[in-house]
Parts: sequence; C-alpha cells; structure tokens
Amino acid sequence: MSQAHDTSHILQSLLSNVALAAVKLAAAFYTGSGALLAEALHTTTDSLNQVLLLIGVRAARKPPDATHPLGYGRELYFWSFLVALLLFSAGGLFSIYEGVHKLATPAPIEHAWVGFTIFGFSLALEILVTAANVRQIRALKGDQGFFAFVVGSKESDLIVVFGENAAALIGTVLAFLAFFASWKTGDGRFDALGSILVGVVLIGVAIFLTMEVKSLLIGESADPRIRAVVERLAVEDPRVNDVREVITVQQGPGEVLVALKISCPAEIEARAVSRIINDFEARLRAEIPQARWIFVEPDLDGTSSVRS
Repeated sequence: MSQAHDTSHILQSLLSNVALAAVKLAAAFYTGSGALLAEALHTTTDSLNQVLLLIGVRAARKPPDATHPLGYGRELYFWSFLVALLLFSAGGLFSIYEGVHKLATPAPIEHAWVGFTIFGFSLALEILVTAANVRQIRALKGDQGFFAFVVGSKESDLIVVFGENAAALIGTVLAFLAFFASWKTGDGRFDALGSILVGVVLIGVAIFLTMEVKSLLIGESADPRIRAVVERLAVEDPRVNDVREVITVQQGPGEVLVALKISCPAEIEARAVSRIINDFEARLRAEIPQARWIFVEPDLDGTSSVRS
C-alpha cells in the first residue's frame, strides 16, 4: 500500500469521537437517558473502531516478503471487516438491549437541560465531521455518482469511516427526538424507543459495510476502467494482435494486480515478444500507477484482433 495513504479522515473522526464519548457518558449517567447512553456507547465503539483502522493502515504498509509476495495490502480490509462486526455487535445489539431494558423499567428524564446541551454539541460536531468526510469522497469520486462511488470504492477505511459518521449523525438525531419526546411527555418509553432505533440504524449500516468489505477481503476485481485502459493500449500497439483473459484484483487501497495474455504475430522471435511485453507494461504503469503487479503472458496462436 502507498506510504502516503491518507489517514486524516480516521484521525479526525477519532479525536471527535473521543471527545463526544466522554461528554455523552457523563450526561447519560447524569440525566438517566437510555437514548443518550446508547449514543455514548456507540461513540465509544466508534473510537475503538478508528484505532483498529489505524492499525490496519499501518499493517498494510508492510513490504512484500517471502510469505506474502503480493504484500499486505488486504490487511486493511481485514481490520475494516472487524470494525463492521464491532459496529454490529458492540454498537447495534447493545443499543437495542439497552432500549429493551429501559422499556421494561422506564424512568423519567432528569436534568434535561444537560442532555439538550450535549445533543446540540454532538449534532454540530457530527455534522462537521460528516461534511468533511463527504467532501473527501467528492474529491475522489471523479465523474461517478456519490453512492455509486461508495458502493464500488476500494478505499475500505474511507467508506467505513463515512458509514460510521453517517450512522452517528442519524443516530444523534433519532436519540435527540426520543429524548425530547420523553422529556415533553414524562414517558420514559420514548427514550427507550430512541435507543432501539439507534441500534437498528447501526445494525443496518454495519450489515452494508460488512458485505462491502467482505467482497474486497476475498478478492474483488479492480476498477473496470483499468481493463478499458489495457484494451486501449493493445489497440494502439501495432505489434499486438489481441489481448485476452484480462484479470484485475484489488490487493489493497492503491494496489492492483493485472494479469493478461497478449497475442503477437506468430513469425516474430522471442526477444521481440519480450520487448513488446516490456513496452506494454511500461505504458500501462504510466497510465495506471496503482498497477503494482503486472503479469503478461504471450500467446502466439491467436488470430483475432482487437482492432475494428
């Protein structure tokens, strides 16, 4: 993985979540709000998740060795997968458990002004952090649609942090509404319902992230545009008759493996074929810097052509 892999989105979320977790926990115990406690536990889990993502980024930077000749880029996908599982269990399931417990023994909200102050502070900070995350995604997505980029992105840490931040923002709004309803009516069941809704949101986001990262973890093809570049370069080279069996695999953020066969004229000698392959690899790397591993196999039997 590139040594310059950006971690600013992770560090930004970590710092904001540590601050939010501390004030939310204090306010939850002071007011007795289950919805606020669910949000505090969710934010604490997010803080741990960001630490795990930083561990993943560091692990993915290890250079290739004898046991991992293609490097450790997928380490980040493994740690991102753990984060999604933690968001599901420690965040979502516990929030639902807390809400069900509060439904059985509802309690009125105390010192509501503290809760409202914390919710206001939390909402403002969540909006700022999520907006920064959205700006970063827009800067990377190019001409893709926003959600198309999120679904197809190979930057698992960026997408996981965005999912966490989006869930935190939605959860804060739901928890605030539940807290307000409970304070206004004096019925603690609204607060309990807020905790359950926060848990449902977290589980939904966690399932989405788990499925996305799982696909990367087991080996997902790279951006389809890379294959298009391979085929275009073949068309541009008069010494190449055809390109076949193009395989791309995303090995980590910014790291792609490309394997393919090229068909050359049958009458040329082996040395000339080697030059064709070397030139092809050089041009592909110049256009696709993330193509870290390129394996080209010559095929002299083909008669078809990529030229129209």
